[in-house]
Amino acid sequence: MRTGKGVTIRIYGRVHGVGFRYSAASEAQKLGIVGFAENDPDGPVHIEAEGEEIALKKFLAWCRKGPLFAKVERVEAEWSEATGKFSDFSAG
Repeated sequence: MRTGKGVTIRIYGRVHGVGFRYSAASEAQKLGIVGFAENDPDGPVHIEAEGEEIALKKFLAWCRKGPLFAKVERVEAEWSEATGKFSDFSAG
């Protein structure tokens, strides 16, 4: 995907061991978003996502809550233009 927007997201709080990355991948796929989710060594979940702006805004709203057992304390988002380097969404 070369059109659309990109967003780098960092999610802080109780986001490890609660299925956050895999739930994020499922949510992204439903919204037609490509990219990845991974755990950062310093604590947050790091997500790179690309897609249509409306879908990314819905995804970002989901990230502010996360899956059932997550406790999201803070979300940082940095918007950019899509790079087109992703073909699907993976959770590493």
